[in-house]
Amino acid sequence: MNRRFAPLRGEGAIARLAGMNSSAPPHSITLALHALHQWHVELERAFQHGAEPDALRHLVVALTALAPVESVMISLERKDCPPRLLYQHGIPEQHLDAILNRYFSVGYLLDPFCLAVDGGLAQGFYSLAEIAPDNFFDSDYYKTYYLNLGCTEDSYYIVNLDDHSKISVSLFQGMGASCLSADQLNVLRAVEPMVRLFINQCGYIDQQRHSIIASVETAAEVASTVVNQRIQVAMQQFGCDVLTERERESAHMVLRGHSIKSAAREMGISPETVRMHRKNLYLKLGINSQSELFAQFIEWLQKA
Repeated sequence: MNRRFAPLRGEGAIARLAGMNSSAPPHSITLALHALHQWHVELERAFQHGAEPDALRHLVVALTALAPVESVMISLERKDCPPRLLYQHGIPEQHLDAILNRYFSVGYLLDPFCLAVDGGLAQGFYSLAEIAPDNFFDSDYYKTYYLNLGCTEDSYYIVNLDDHSKISVSLFQGMGASCLSADQLNVLRAVEPMVRLFINQCGYIDQQRHSIIASVETAAEVASTVVNQRIQVAMQQFGCDVLTERERESAHMVLRGHSIKSAAREMGISPETVRMHRKNLYLKLGINSQSELFAQFIEWLQKA
């Protein structure tokens, strides 16, 4: 699922906006120019409404003019806190509860993008395939929080606000939509500087950031609960009464979607040792599959 991205420059750039080559028919070029015009119009409106919640809606309309994105979530990612949803567009009604409640309460703890951000991911534009572990698309997390929620892929803008706060703009493709082409992803990547400029100048986002910081800093008991939900702490405690430290780390690798080879590289041990740890942890937890491990971990998180 990995894609290689080429810079959007030179002849045919406008045609590529519509996923066409430079010999595309005039009608396709016209459509591409219309999309570019809509992007500029809506982005200007976003800047004009910067202090209002409607600013985020205009940003989303601008982005969807460039590529057929099905749904969007804009969230504040703050260190040691769950992500906070600021705006969503296009999430089907039947998936709202799972995404807005289950994902933002526990599901995010194994999300490859949230983990990458927590690990210091630089601001920019990324596709899921670029940051996910090698076996992620076969993992139960992907099946539960992506496929079962009508999503096959996503991509992200990540923008730094300060040393501890970032904004993520997540673009999702659902089961009923085709995946974005490499050219469409390149176009979205090409406008990343303008997305970053808008977010850094958006008064509404800045208001939300200060409000969230204040709510966390003035409620010590809430902050303590939030910190205790972090994935590192969760993995240290999950199965701690029966599993060794290495076995818990191996469980973490399985849950995140690492293959045996990838887990061995991350842990600095041999694949054979990883296999041994996995066999032991399955035996100690009384399970026989990755699906059972995932279900047991999510159940434990919900009770923690």
